[in-house]
Amino acid sequence: MKKFFSLALALMMMLSLCSVAAAAEPVATVAALKGPTAMGMVKMMSDDAGATWDFSIAAAADEIAPKLIQGELDIAAVPANLAATLYNKTQGKVQVLAVNTLGVLYIIENGETVQSVEDLKGKTIYSAGQGATPEYALNYILKESGIDPVNDVTIVFSKEHTECLNALLNDENAVALLPQPFVTTAMTKAPGVRIALDLNQLWANVQEGKENPSALLTGVVVARTEFIQNNPEAVNAFMDAYAASVLYANENVDETAALIGSYEIVPEAVAKAALPYCCIVMIEGEEMQQKLSGYLQVLFDQNPASVGGAMPNEDFYFQR
Repeated sequence: MKKFFSLALALMMMLSLCSVAAAAEPVATVAALKGPTAMGMVKMMSDDAGATWDFSIAAAADEIAPKLIQGELDIAAVPANLAATLYNKTQGKVQVLAVNTLGVLYIIENGETVQSVEDLKGKTIYSAGQGATPEYALNYILKESGIDPVNDVTIVFSKEHTECLNALLNDENAVALLPQPFVTTAMTKAPGVRIALDLNQLWANVQEGKENPSALLTGVVVARTEFIQNNPEAVNAFMDAYAASVLYANENVDETAALIGSYEIVPEAVAKAALPYCCIVMIEGEEMQQKLSGYLQVLFDQNPASVGGAMPNEDFYFQR
């Protein structure tokens, strides 16, 4: 009898331990891309240490997209136009929770000749990102500023950011359109290079007076619609924690840069210099919908395929 009770007690303890282990499992899988879209998340990642959220960092968006579609990821920080593409591709099975990164594109030059967008006339502009946000944003800003992208400037697209920098350094009449944190890396490699124009500001300038002004965006946070519907409390908790992490990143640059370096997103020194220019935010609700829908409309007007072939419906924009 004693042996029976001992076995029963052991079994109960094992079941109890299994129950505790199950309860301790992360409630969601979360992914972000190396670069600004992950920078605002590092404080949250460090504080949580995998207890509530199973974090991972990917090198490219095409590593994240299929996992979201297949249900292997619940939440992800992705490029804004990819979010719309995923929504269309899955017939609404992905929703956007918040904008997490505004524009990170800058015009840089090796000199002092460009002080305004009008100074770009006659210039050669080197850029990576043909058929993506850099091309669409640049074309939009130029046209809205009265500059013909075909006749007033020469735009040369390269596959790599490093090619743009090398071309810039070898062409006195050239500028380059590059994203952060590569801008900071470029400036450390070539001390004469400076930021001439911020595309966030240029976008804002051409939006003045418009009925529904938008913003230049880089990244958003999305989640599977099914996960949102089944886990409303977890989604709210995630967004609150993420908002606090973004606030920390913007107010504690040195500490955040150290965390970014520890997660090998970019080197700590680069992160420290680049963070003030990475435009890390947490915008949700109606403001998120207004800014994001306007941005997606600009891309759609140039190339519908850039947002998945159609503008997302209202249910794309999560409201809590």
